[in-house]
Amino acid sequence: MDARNLFDNRRWSIISLLFAASLINYLDRAALSFALPVISKDFQLTAQSKGLLLSSFFWSYALMQIPIGWAADRFNLRWLYAGAFIVWSFAQGFTGLARSFTALLAFRMLLGIGESIYLPGGTKIVSLLFSPKERGLPSGLFDFGTRTGLVLEGMLVPWLLVHVGWRRTFLILGFTALLWLAPWFWVFPRRLRAARPNAATSDASSSAARTLLNRNLIGICLGFFCFDYYWYVLVTWLPDYLVTVRQLNIVQAGFYASLAFFTFGIAEPLGGWIADSLIRHGWNETATRKGIVTVAFSMGIFLIAAMHSVHTGVAIGLLIAASLVGLATGNLLAILQSCAPPEAVGVWTGAENFAGNLAGIAAPLAVGFLITSRGSYVPGFQLASIILLAGVLAYWFVVGDLKTHSS
Repeated sequence: MDARNLFDNRRWSIISLLFAASLINYLDRAALSFALPVISKDFQLTAQSKGLLLSSFFWSYALMQIPIGWAADRFNLRWLYAGAFIVWSFAQGFTGLARSFTALLAFRMLLGIGESIYLPGGTKIVSLLFSPKERGLPSGLFDFGTRTGLVLEGMLVPWLLVHVGWRRTFLILGFTALLWLAPWFWVFPRRLRAARPNAATSDASSSAARTLLNRNLIGICLGFFCFDYYWYVLVTWLPDYLVTVRQLNIVQAGFYASLAFFTFGIAEPLGGWIADSLIRHGWNETATRKGIVTVAFSMGIFLIAAMHSVHTGVAIGLLIAASLVGLATGNLLAILQSCAPPEAVGVWTGAENFAGNLAGIAAPLAVGFLITSRGSYVPGFQLASIILLAGVLAYWFVVGDLKTHSS
């Protein structure tokens, strides 16, 4: 069907459901970070073992990005997204039944397979429902769900851990999430996919070599790697840092970590809305979106300052400022949608998120290694800020002007 013919309120209802799915996605994904101190005691995990467990999700998640993006470009998104949602919900629930470290790793990798749909599928849906000049806000809104999930998690998961234990926590989170499927099937159109490309376009888009050598895609992947490296250091290690270094209890750590994640999240649609508004008033789209990305990435400097602050209250304030990096997110997704061929938005997003989740693999391992070798969390967090700032170069000097290309 022609998605542009959907009533406006129905389009936003779909974005609301994508927001909810993204919320559940991160609620499930990052529950391990909050439960890690408790799980570590049960399984006698070292810092490097913790890093391995945190990283394992991203092995399958990253490897699935291009295949799931390819599928999002070609198959019925109603059923594709719902099927992946079911896989990740069961993986989350069964984590609570794990009796060995190996089983924990296996369920985390299955979770990664299911959750791989969220960004390629969501971005593809936005590209079908909205024109290029209005994609910043919906892109930021649906991805805002991921950060909201972390906020809810910061309040809910510590409470559940204290009152029902980590095993029941995972069971509850995994299986109650399946209720989301009811409104999804009610609201989402029975057939939503991109128009089939002509033979010439299809041949071009099917060329993996040509796709991977596209300069814009290379720049987008480099920049997104830097962005996600910074983000995943926060997601995987911030709660543990607040408990271990700042000596907060698990409930306090959950609250302050959720505050940082909420700031990151609320900045996402805000940054997209600012860019969309400026572009509607005649500002150049390329300069506007890249400019907001530059300002947002510069906020990462506050993370370095937070690491060196002696006073815990000041450090938390600086962590909140460091979370304004989220202003970039909606614009990063809009940049990709403007550069990618319309029939290949899914696979381009898969390639982008594959690169970003290589950072998801590397970041927790690197921080764990640096904690072990240097005896401090500071070098690992500082490195995240430096890598983030390097991402600005990719968006300015590798990614070109923002316009839809035919190949």
